[in-house]
Amino acid sequence: MKSLLQADEAQALLDASIRGELPDERGRFGPFGGRYVPETLVPAFERLEAGVREHLHDAGFQRDLQRELREWVGRPTALTYAPRLSEKWGTEVWLKREDLAHTGAHKINNAIGQALLAKRLGAQRVIAETGAGQHGVASAAACARVGLPCCVYMGTVDMQRQAPNVDRMERLGAEVVAVDSGDKTLRAAIDEAMRKWVTDPSGIYYLLGSAVGAHPYPYLVRELQSVIGKEARQQMIDQAGGLPDVAFACVGGGSNSIGLFYPLLGDDIELIGVEAGGTGDGLGQNAATLATGTPGVLQGSYTIILQDDDGQVQETHSISAGLDYSGVGPEHALLQATGRVTYISASDDEALAALAELCEAEGILTALETAHAYAAAREWSKDNPGKRILICNSGRGDKDMPTLTQYPPRIRTDARA
Repeated sequence: MKSLLQADEAQALLDASIRGELPDERGRFGPFGGRYVPETLVPAFERLEAGVREHLHDAGFQRDLQRELREWVGRPTALTYAPRLSEKWGTEVWLKREDLAHTGAHKINNAIGQALLAKRLGAQRVIAETGAGQHGVASAAACARVGLPCCVYMGTVDMQRQAPNVDRMERLGAEVVAVDSGDKTLRAAIDEAMRKWVTDPSGIYYLLGSAVGAHPYPYLVRELQSVIGKEARQQMIDQAGGLPDVAFACVGGGSNSIGLFYPLLGDDIELIGVEAGGTGDGLGQNAATLATGTPGVLQGSYTIILQDDDGQVQETHSISAGLDYSGVGPEHALLQATGRVTYISASDDEALAALAELCEAEGILTALETAHAYAAAREWSKDNPGKRILICNSGRGDKDMPTLTQYPPRIRTDARA
């Protein structure tokens, strides 16, 4: 997408990003972002934007948020050196352990922040969407923590492959609504949640789970998830003796990756986002939005999306429910256009192999989403011996057991050396 920006424009926008000046007053990250929503939702978005401006960086709100992150979420999460992967790959591998946060993934950082915001804005109930189920679990837990009823929309395809998380959401007090329309995955769940929000925009707070959608959600989610990169940056200095040469994160909508990348934009660090390559390059075979998509509007934001020549949004495929999405956050679209972040993909088979290797080498069962980042990091290591790698281990993989049971464990002698 570099052709969308002239070189001087790209550098100016990157500089503005590093200074924290994006999104602009229109909610745009350069040409991307904005707010494309039904007229009935405009007042709700305006109230939300005003609430974000008033509360997000208010000292009292931040005090409450930091207390919850510390005492309930369990932050800071650990930075773990991976000695056996380092030996095998010939690089120095460090893992930012978001899987150790309460509920098992980075999603809780955003969920508790937005739940506290919903409470301050006087919401009577919260709705959310989920793909892999981790955002749904985090939303259910966060709403229970602040005392708000929660309803989570989830595609029926994702409900089947993420059954443990459906049970967890219900045990945490949330109502889970099955979405059997559209592609029956994350995109359909977001559509249905938006339809519900239209029915009561003043009483409902929509707790969006990724750095996507209309302004101010991409900004709000980025700010709440940036705790990942801020912690990791200082931990690398304290534990590893310096910053990494490269940082990897998986990219679906893009919340864990923007959370890691944003605080590192001003550093001399290569940043690589890894999308779902699925089973092939054709439309419907993958969810590699930035690799193969084109500009368009999806669910309130102008960004890069997977669409056909007639502008019809296409269904996607990934073995990982959390990456199975037809779009990507607008800030990621800008970071690709400026050249600051490189976006590549890893296939289903590569992710499964990487997951198996990590299990056997380090005793960590990671999420299938995160496994895509490990697969790409392993390939990068082949051409970069001796370099220092940081990987965002965005979630744990017990949620993926219904899928993983379809693929018997592979004894990899190279991972047992």
